[in-house]
Amino acid sequence: MIEPHVFNTFLLPELKQTGWFGVVTFINGLIAPAFLFVSGLVFEVSSGSKLDDMRKFKLPFWKKLWRIISIILIGYALHLPYKSLSKIINKATPDQLQQFFAVDVLQCIGVGLLVLFALRLIIRSDKVYHYTLIILTLIVISISPLFWKIEFANYMHPVFANYLNRLNGSLFPIFSWIGFILIGAIFAKYFLDSAGKEKEKKFIKGTAITGLIMLLSGHFFYSGLFPGHLTSIIPNPVFFVERLGYVLVFASLCWYYNNWRNVQKSFVLDASRESLLIYWLHLLVIYSVIWGRKSFATLIGPTLNIIESITATLILMILMVLIAKLWGWTKVKFPKYSTKVAWGIVGILFIKFLVG
Repeated sequence: MIEPHVFNTFLLPELKQTGWFGVVTFINGLIAPAFLFVSGLVFEVSSGSKLDDMRKFKLPFWKKLWRIISIILIGYALHLPYKSLSKIINKATPDQLQQFFAVDVLQCIGVGLLVLFALRLIIRSDKVYHYTLIILTLIVISISPLFWKIEFANYMHPVFANYLNRLNGSLFPIFSWIGFILIGAIFAKYFLDSAGKEKEKKFIKGTAITGLIMLLSGHFFYSGLFPGHLTSIIPNPVFFVERLGYVLVFASLCWYYNNWRNVQKSFVLDASRESLLIYWLHLLVIYSVIWGRKSFATLIGPTLNIIESITATLILMILMVLIAKLWGWTKVKFPKYSTKVAWGIVGILFIKFLVG
């Protein structure tokens, strides 16, 4: 998720017209589906042992709810036109407000997790819950092309309309991106079931084969052999299936790698546990105003060649991993103080936003 932002922001424009950049763009397009898929998977795995407490509205319920809401709030915070409420009210242009209301990947993840959270609390039967997820996924994929033709802003406020399609600038509306979150939760259920029956390897093999068939089918569909009125459907269900195929193959490869190396401690694990922090922080580094009311994106601009862009990506990745490891270590060593520090920073930023 760091590399696309660095390359898209700093790479020379003429290099973006080359054939290899098209391949890079395609690969970068797989990051969001994987991110969404993993979000649903992790939710399913982490919620199973705490369901009783959450259904009784005990502490786990409020912690889970706050974490989901915080993901949505961070998504909006990253698009604030000004870091001051009064300036937003008095100075924000219609274009700036439209950009602020646009739904990015964090808002999509947050709403997707809210859907999973609500269904998991309401539906007590595991079987009914997972069948509901399957049916809901099929519905989302089926009706998304219809939803993308409707100007929902004519019927509701843009803050809500932007969750339904891309007509007003949203990059990740819930139709059909939420489908990856739902399938991530479904995958987690069947993966855990297979692990409990000691059939994990068989399940992963089946997942890899299924994913390979799906991605190859997608490429075949877009090979030019099918009529344009089918391939031009947006969002196309086949596009969704193709991306999901890649995600399933990558998930299988990760399982095989972990099974081979038996990874228990890794910088990858440290970074993944703090993925939200890394996502938020690396965007601040690139786009936040620093010296002379300019960001790195403005100061440097699209001026880097391929070697320089790769170097910048690696530097930013290393910095983010080190910060993730440091913060993870702090939370383990000083759990009470780290929580207070986190809330203190959030409180200061919120007060500054209100009075600025």
